[in-house]
Amino acid sequence: MDIERLNDGGSSAPGPGYNKLEQWDAQRTQQLMQHYEAILGLLGEDPSRSGLLKTPERVAKSIQFLTHGYKLDPTSILMGARFAEDYSQMVIVKDIELYSLCEHHMLPFYGKAHVAYIPNGYITGLSKIARVVDAYARRLQVQERLTDQILECIQNALNPKGVAVVIEAAHMCMQMRGVQKQNSVTTTSAFTGAFMTQSKTREEFIQLIKGHLV
Repeated sequence: MDIERLNDGGSSAPGPGYNKLEQWDAQRTQQLMQHYEAILGLLGEDPSRSGLLKTPERVAKSIQFLTHGYKLDPTSILMGARFAEDYSQMVIVKDIELYSLCEHHMLPFYGKAHVAYIPNGYITGLSKIARVVDAYARRLQVQERLTDQILECIQNALNPKGVAVVIEAAHMCMQMRGVQKQNSVTTTSAFTGAFMTQSKTREEFIQLIKGHLV
């Protein structure tokens, strides 16, 4: 396993401030490098010129980070911080930044997720909700499936009285190519339990996140 430590100045040497540890599979990195070098040639570039010498390696490592959600188990993330608690009011974690890759063009889409649940004897650590969003977002995705996956994971792990998920995101496949609409935003939502059957509960959730969307 390749390990690289990055400080906030971008240097590979350890230094003061924030340190981020990234890991890559050496064999997978080498295989990806070979493919990306071939792609550069197919595009009409010269992979041996100075500006592109390390590009295949950089992209090979980058794509592994952007899709590292495949290695994560979102249910285990929630279950690892599940606590018995007699609290039955709405819990909302809003404005969760998300970055993903459209599986149709492998171009980014990005935005915010707003997640709520009504506990039914159990709560989870607030940061775990954001981690679940990341675990599913860091894969090749479509926004519709991403929304459902987050909802189903929370419902299955915590068995709450209801779950609500709203995602608003901008898609680079619509902005950079194709229809090229720069200001379009896609909204998806999914609800279970009380959020689906009780309009007042759903309206309360919408009001609480209103004005905080992308």
